[in-house]
Amino acid sequence: MQEKGVDYTEKNIQTDNGARKELMNMGHMGVPVILIDGEEIVGFDKTKIDQLLSK
Repeated sequence: MQEKGVDYTEKNIQTDNGARKELMNMGHMGVPVILIDGEEIVGFDKTKIDQLLSK
């Protein structure tokens, strides 16, 4: 994201209990989960990330 000049918020579920609860409330138990314009990407999918960022 930084490479592409995209503003983002990183949340660390190991150190931030609120972020951990937020992830679990979304129905996820693993990371990474990336949200781009309301669309969830579970796992690292560079193609999907690039596609959503190019909109």
